[in-house]
Amino acid sequence: MRRRTKAPSSPLPQRDGIDPVRVRLPEDPERLWKTVREHLLDRYAGAIGAERVEEMLKSGRFVGTDGPVDGDDPYAAGRYVWFHRDFPAERPVPFGIGVVYRDERIVVADKPHFLATMPRGRHVTETLLARLRRELALPELQPAHRLDRLTAGLVLCVVRSGDRGAYQTLFRDRAVRKEYEAVAPHDPAVELPVTVRSRIEKERGVLAAREVPGESNAESRIELLAHADGIGRYRLVPVTGRTHQLRVHMNRLGLPILNDPIYPRVRADGPEDFSRPLHLLARTLEFTDPFTGEAVRFESRSTLSGPG
Repeated sequence: MRRRTKAPSSPLPQRDGIDPVRVRLPEDPERLWKTVREHLLDRYAGAIGAERVEEMLKSGRFVGTDGPVDGDDPYAAGRYVWFHRDFPAERPVPFGIGVVYRDERIVVADKPHFLATMPRGRHVTETLLARLRRELALPELQPAHRLDRLTAGLVLCVVRSGDRGAYQTLFRDRAVRKEYEAVAPHDPAVELPVTVRSRIEKERGVLAAREVPGESNAESRIELLAHADGIGRYRLVPVTGRTHQLRVHMNRLGLPILNDPIYPRVRADGPEDFSRPLHLLARTLEFTDPFTGEAVRFESRSTLSGPG
């Protein structure tokens, strides 16, 4: 087996905080492609159209280590090609990103509601990653974990890409203690505090996660902090990190989080209403720093409207 060599550095800079796409031309034992153009058309014409691929070749959008790629170049397996995707039109999220802490290794960001953590689908340049790279001039910045787009609060980011694995391991090994706050209906018949355990599954392409029979894979501790006029403020402590876990568990208790567009019912798709944020906040992060050995605690400066 041929050992893959380390990829060369990209000849293209970031654009709007987004890295270029890197393509390594695959092995072609059946000799399907005579030229680079044939492979790029085979690979991308279905997504963006053959005409657009040709336009990108003509304008020099596909770049190799020695400059723009000539589509008529003979196909060569292992060759690297870079390009920037066409970014979708995005509605700006009209809220700033707070920085709770920053040093040479990490940035602890206070993410607003409605801002995706990482580029995905129709959210690319209007994401925490892209905006912080631009605002802080930190091109290698990477989040060490994800926070739902509709949830506000703390996200730990790593300044240098080489340090990311050490911090990701903390989240993988559940060595980070996280606390959330939520505002939801108050029901005196619901006995709190309570630990909710269930099995949650999330199908790709389906908005709502669901609880199914089987061994538990999700656990949350839920406490009531204050209540008034039928509304409660809650502390939520997840032990696990399933998609939408806290939202699913609050809904299971009959206490769906205020302004949740999915639980208990999926709201019809439409323009984003920035005046109705999901009342869920990632309040604190606690962990032992893997490089310094220091126990650290960070707290969001954001607030949720509600009792208490």
